[in-house]
Amino acid sequence: MNTSGPRASGGAATPTLVGASLKRKEDWRFLTGRGRYVDDLWLAGLAHLALVRSPHAHARVLGIDARRALRRQGVLAVLTVKDAPELAASVPPLIREPSWPAWEHPPLAGDRVRHVGEAVAVVVAEDAYRAADAAEAVVVEYEPLPVAAAPGDPGVRVHAAWRDNHAGSHESVVGNVARALAEADVVVAARLTYPRVTGVPIEPRGVVAAPDPVSGRLTVWCSTQVPFNVRSAVASLLGLPETMVRVIAPDVGGGFGIKGHVYPEDLLVPAVARRLGRPIKWIETRREHFLTAGGDRDQTHEARLGVGADGTIAALETTFTRDHGAYPTLGSAMTANTVNHLVGPYRIPNYRALAHDVVTNKSFAAAYRGAGRPEAAFVLDVLLTRAAHRLGVDPAELRRRNLIRAEDMPYATGLTYRDGVPIAYDPGDYVAAFDALLARLDYPAWRREQAARRESARPLGIGLCAYVEGTGIGPFEGADISVDPSGIVFVDVGVGAQGQAHETTLAQVCADQLGVALERVIVRGGDTDRVGFGMGTIASRVAAVAGPAVARSAREVARKARLVAAEMLECAADDVLLADGHVTVRGVPDRRLPLGEVARAAVRSRALAQAGGPGLGACVFFYPGTVTWAFGAQAAVVELDLETCALAVTKLVVVHDCGQPINPMVVEGQVHGGTAQGLGSALFEEVVHDSQGQLLTGSLMDYALPRADDVPPIDLVQVEFPSTVNELGIKGVGESGVIAPGAVVATAVEDALADRGVEVDRLPLTPARIFELLRAAGVPSSKSR
Repeated sequence: MNTSGPRASGGAATPTLVGASLKRKEDWRFLTGRGRYVDDLWLAGLAHLALVRSPHAHARVLGIDARRALRRQGVLAVLTVKDAPELAASVPPLIREPSWPAWEHPPLAGDRVRHVGEAVAVVVAEDAYRAADAAEAVVVEYEPLPVAAAPGDPGVRVHAAWRDNHAGSHESVVGNVARALAEADVVVAARLTYPRVTGVPIEPRGVVAAPDPVSGRLTVWCSTQVPFNVRSAVASLLGLPETMVRVIAPDVGGGFGIKGHVYPEDLLVPAVARRLGRPIKWIETRREHFLTAGGDRDQTHEARLGVGADGTIAALETTFTRDHGAYPTLGSAMTANTVNHLVGPYRIPNYRALAHDVVTNKSFAAAYRGAGRPEAAFVLDVLLTRAAHRLGVDPAELRRRNLIRAEDMPYATGLTYRDGVPIAYDPGDYVAAFDALLARLDYPAWRREQAARRESARPLGIGLCAYVEGTGIGPFEGADISVDPSGIVFVDVGVGAQGQAHETTLAQVCADQLGVALERVIVRGGDTDRVGFGMGTIASRVAAVAGPAVARSAREVARKARLVAAEMLECAADDVLLADGHVTVRGVPDRRLPLGEVARAAVRSRALAQAGGPGLGACVFFYPGTVTWAFGAQAAVVELDLETCALAVTKLVVVHDCGQPINPMVVEGQVHGGTAQGLGSALFEEVVHDSQGQLLTGSLMDYALPRADDVPPIDLVQVEFPSTVNELGIKGVGESGVIAPGAVVATAVEDALADRGVEVDRLPLTPARIFELLRAAGVPSSKSR
């Protein structure tokens, strides 16, 4: 795409920056070591905090003896809830379900702990090493209690006031599922488990808090995706007006949803800093991350799919549980996501999903990239593949027959999204996009190769997944844009970045509207003092919600610039153009002024008396009516070695529809990253607890992440079906890549071993699990030598 032509706002030229693959502005800072993360912060008088954590999954706390710790050199304080009663308050959940039993999540446990790693005391010392050593010197007396390590464990209540460990249930029904299944020619069933996984960002969590002794204001630096949520929680805990708390998310080294909610440490550090009257820092260790950072998935489904003899889907049903750990901080959001996404991009006239939300004695589960959608894809595509094999129909053809057609758009599924709006998919051509996937893979050629190797010890399997993704949930995001007299344009947004390139993409949107060079636009986010309100960088929402806010704010700034420039140039406002960092008069190019000079004049300009007041700036909030619906599909070829039960992904093609891309290169990066994480869940990753709730995968020696040689080259096909929800046509992309790999790898393994009767029942598909699947099917791996 040509990006060298003139840019103008006001009708003289077409914008050229949105849609261009421009280099990321922020990368220079990161590549030259100038990024600044929470652990880089140093303040005068800074002390360090460490946590005394429970070794038990469920226990009464009978006593805490801090005398040995307090005698250690450099130790400033040891605090329990008895010393600091405010630490017994509850961490506010991101979503509290009013119909669920009441529960509290104290930042610091009092007389009971409910998972391994729950904090019972804080130690503050002059440096991090002394704090860690002193934490080990604190003696805690526990009375161990029976443990609910999994849903359905009998006779153990995580919360004593509850009747059992069932938090709540919800059901969605479309049509008559019982009748449709009874009349279906083929019904396939599956019991499928997607285990708990976690995010493992390069930068662990961290918090620094500093009270101002003069103003009494508290500043908190936090590695978070939701600074406004942290601000509200800190203010509530300490009884402060929210304006007395400032939360800053500096550079954040990855989030993936793991940092998308408030943690106990986000409250403990500010509370201790205020109590001691000095700056306090806490940085999560990698062990603490595995032990206490919110993972996700942990769903088990009992599902059935009914199809006609011609392959037409008749009905789909599932009953499933989600293990929330001890504290259901996201309410039913994850199970609702699964329910609403399980029908995928297919015409399914009869559908029933019943979700059970359950608590156990594990660290709480939250939202990890994908947030309920990978589970849905896993269940649906395993069923579709089994149905195809039962019917003797090619798995791709079965999917293609049932895809929603372009002429049926916008397509109503009969379900209601968790924002309360009936679901209607954005217009798009799913069949054409799926055909593009098969063509890029060269599907017929791989089917021929598979047939040739069917009896060998290294069979091939082809896995497929097509999915939809609700992105860009509201309720709003805002952008405050101002033009400095120097000509620099500042874009302040309520969302922060964790690697998504907001400093580039949002600058592209603004620069197009104002007709300025990209390098003259500075995007600033992750600071509660910049914009009054913000919802956070979660749920694939920034481009789709903050992007339109930036565009609208920039258009309002452009309107004001034309009013002021018309006054200065003695012309009509409609004749003023904004281009190349200047204002000019239509048809008289010599009459021009730098935009910065217009900004200086705007402070005193009477032309703005009826336009919102002085200065060349505007703040606009965008409220989407509901989510946008993106489409995606993936196909993979896997090779199995039946001697070693090893699995290799040899070919991977990805199709994704992000609507109108702001920066196609950034979209590609997001899809690649998400796909790699999805392959990790499919092939290696699983957070494992034993029957006593003890974590068995507590380090990178035990929790396997994908390496570069585990991820094949990703062949990406970008398709563009612009959204109708926002004027930029944007759909979200951040979580797209991670949705399909679990489903793709599972269906590929079943496809490779279909003649051996192997059925996948859970992820990840490690060599050990493939060995067990072969043995369960009565086919020892040695038989194929």
